[in-house]
Amino acid sequence: MQSGARRLGHVFLFRVGQKLRVGQKLRVAVLLFSYIPALRSITAFRVVLSFKSLIFHGSFVGHEVWSPNCLLPSHYRIKMSHSQLSKALLLAFMLSCTNLALAREIDEEEERSSVKTSVFHSPAFYLNHGSVQDKFYYDIPFPRGHIAIKSFVGEVVDEDGNPVPLHETYLHHWIVDRYYGEKGSTDDANNPNTIIVRNSGPCKVGVEQYFGLGSETRKTDTWIPDPYGIEVGVPSQIPEGYEERWMLNVHAIDTRGVDDKLSCTECKCSLYNVTLDRYGLPLEKKYLGGLRCCYDHTQCGPEGGAETLRKLFFRYTIKWVHWNPSFIPLRVYIIDVTDAPQHPSSSLSRRIVRDCKIEYTVQPCGAAGGANAECIDVKKTRVLFPQGGDVIYAVAHQHTGAVGSALYGEDGRLLCNSVPMYGKGEEAGDEAGYIVGMSTCYPKPGTVVIKDGELLRMVSNYSNERMHFGVMGLFYLLVADRRLPPKPILSTGLSMLGESWWVLASAGVLLYGVTALISRRRGDAEGYLAVSSDSALCSAVFRPKSTA
Repeated sequence: MQSGARRLGHVFLFRVGQKLRVGQKLRVAVLLFSYIPALRSITAFRVVLSFKSLIFHGSFVGHEVWSPNCLLPSHYRIKMSHSQLSKALLLAFMLSCTNLALAREIDEEEERSSVKTSVFHSPAFYLNHGSVQDKFYYDIPFPRGHIAIKSFVGEVVDEDGNPVPLHETYLHHWIVDRYYGEKGSTDDANNPNTIIVRNSGPCKVGVEQYFGLGSETRKTDTWIPDPYGIEVGVPSQIPEGYEERWMLNVHAIDTRGVDDKLSCTECKCSLYNVTLDRYGLPLEKKYLGGLRCCYDHTQCGPEGGAETLRKLFFRYTIKWVHWNPSFIPLRVYIIDVTDAPQHPSSSLSRRIVRDCKIEYTVQPCGAAGGANAECIDVKKTRVLFPQGGDVIYAVAHQHTGAVGSALYGEDGRLLCNSVPMYGKGEEAGDEAGYIVGMSTCYPKPGTVVIKDGELLRMVSNYSNERMHFGVMGLFYLLVADRRLPPKPILSTGLSMLGESWWVLASAGVLLYGVTALISRRRGDAEGYLAVSSDSALCSAVFRPKSTA
């Protein structure tokens, strides 16, 4: 069946070739080499001979009988001058080189495009009943080189690698920052020359991370569809004398043995018995709970004994691929609902002062409100997008008590609605009363577009049947520039060959000279050579492989 299909294909190419002009035939040949993978594996000389009229004029003599030893019909005879044969062989040689280069590059692209999975662990940390871990790890293990990140997930595990449920160790949040560290530096945290590479979001203080989630990490999809990826490790972007590195912050709270787990996870200040924040600054009286009360080594309630001390790790999994020109890079945006920008009074000005606080308190609706649908705290903000594009992925980050978050365009159109998933059991990933996942948005490219300079509106909703401390309302967006599809592989292949033009030119001149010399020695009365399927040339080029 395969040989029959090949025969029909060559007959089709020959018939089509008779109807096209030379320029049109060249364009058809280029298109076939660019988009038909099967032709990339055919020897270029066969392609030249199949497109008989592409280079020279010939004719069929006798019947079209296909030979197993050659792609040409056994009685197919082409008449051509010495010059025409030389040109044909020269072009065949160049196409053969192109074919080999393309085949090599196809194999390399298939290797580069294969998704790789890297699993790493943070340094060990130890927690006891009511204790808090909130450390920053610099220069963490991370895939190196010019790559595209396709997914990033993480979770807390014990020393045997078992996932730890949230009702034992609550994962308040984990974030991963990108930065440039000086080569040879071993203390990036205290090095004033360390350069933080912020995401593209509007907040200038805090939320600079590229990746990050919280208790919802196990059931929140973070996969980035093809042909998109978060491009990192770009050599031209890294300052001289620096290396691209990554920082991990893990904030975990051990709630074993505590009476009020929710208040501990919300960092209620009275339970932690602190009056100063991590920097030694006094807490305001109106600050009742949040990150400033549950920093590293603080304690929620009584501390356990040595027998309850637990060794834990943060395990993170990165899916990535080597970068290639066919990928489309994504910009990372994080919007904070506590961002209360001061919008200019003049409609002609777009300058806005940012004020991102990261967390806020949800006040109760009051005893008179009761448990009904009206007890919903709604917080809103407006955010200016200086550079728009296609939204490829979006998800919200919220804490216990949340009922969802939404993002709207300037005209009121819905860009994404992300709602929490609450667990119903005891095992890790389905803990009752905890947010174990957030729904994500994967709009079809080109269907959800943010315009340059568009003013977006974000809404974060929480149940306020009770008071909530230190809640968050963030929105993660991955946005791509609107652009044309990537170029076909032929462009890259020809570009690579162009860099070695002198090799091809030298080989072509040599081939031309040898062919001309042979032609003169064999020259017949008419000054033409005959090339047929039983000639030495055909048998040499198209000799079948041995099956032995």
